Amino acid sequence: MKRIPGLLLVVIGLFLIGSSCSYSLKLSGASIPVNMKTIRVEFFENNAQLVVNNLSTNFTEALKTRIRNTTKLAVVQGEADAIMSGAITDYSIAPVSINATANNVAPIAGASRLTITIKVKYENLLEKGKKDNDSFEESFTKYQDFSGDINTQEQTLIAAINKQLTEDIFNKAFANW
Repeated sequence: MKRIPGLLLVVIGLFLIGSSCSYSLKLSGASIPVNMKTIRVEFFENNAQLVVNNLSTNFTEALKTRIRNTTKLAVVQGEADAIMSGAITDYSIAPVSINATANNVAPIAGASRLTITIKVKYENLLEKGKKDNDSFEESFTKYQDFSGDINTQEQTLIAAINKQLTEDIFNKAFANW
């Protein structure tokens, strides 16, 4: 008989906990307003001092792909519920470690770092003017270290950095952590 009240308390406790907590769990981790159906991703121009020909196109398409593959949002050209725009503001290669040399020869880079910075403006037009609007304007920077000649690995490094950048931008716009 003593077990029944204890078991009853456990069941009631679980019921109260389960009914008082309400949340939405999504596989993508995205928290997109229910009424948002479309987004326009504008072309990200390369305004960096060092210009790589296909960087703008590769980044813009990587961002569109990230949105298409993890949300139900339609990426459109015209009017949209949200707009993502911006520019590539930095593309730089700098040494991160130096190897000493002998006989008065200039030191050489043992490893280098490719850094890309993107300035992004995200506008949630459905919530324009609201106090808790999730729109933002922010710069995102990511880098990859490498050794050897940049020319043989540049596109692979760019792809890896684009993946990191699009992940950070997506999370800022759509994930409420």
